[in-house]
Amino acid sequence: MPYGILLALAGAGIAAVLAGVGSILGVRTAGQASAGVVSEDPDKFGKVLLLTALPGSQGIYGFLAAIIIANKIGLLAGNVVDLTVGHGWQIVVAALPVGITCLLSALYQGRVAAAAVNIVAKKPEAAGKGVILAAIVETYAVLGLLVTILLVNGLTF
Repeated sequence: MPYGILLALAGAGIAAVLAGVGSILGVRTAGQASAGVVSEDPDKFGKVLLLTALPGSQGIYGFLAAIIIANKIGLLAGNVVDLTVGHGWQIVVAALPVGITCLLSALYQGRVAAAAVNIVAKKPEAAGKGVILAAIVETYAVLGLLVTILLVNGLTF
């Protein structure tokens, strides 16, 4: 397999893996806080569920970026483009914004979501405010995804 294709596949992997790892760790952080609240008051499960799941969205963004890259290089159609090493590196660089922003956004969103779970523990009626605070962190993951989409779509082979 040519090195350009391998680099392009590595770029897709970078997008998916970094974002996925961030989501795993972010959901774990929020989930631990949620488990504590639910163990004290099982009726609050519905309110903390969304906060626990929020950091998982970054993993979806990384997966989407990997699919966009795979489509760009023709992998999904079964007609892989003959890429140079330079083209492969362009894809690796294009994958970095989503991978890095999603990794960090999910980690920190998990922390904010855990703090919001504490809001729910004390004032369940303020759960919406906690969701908003946690969702603000995700803005940067969305921007990273958009940059990756624009960079990948701008590549010509």
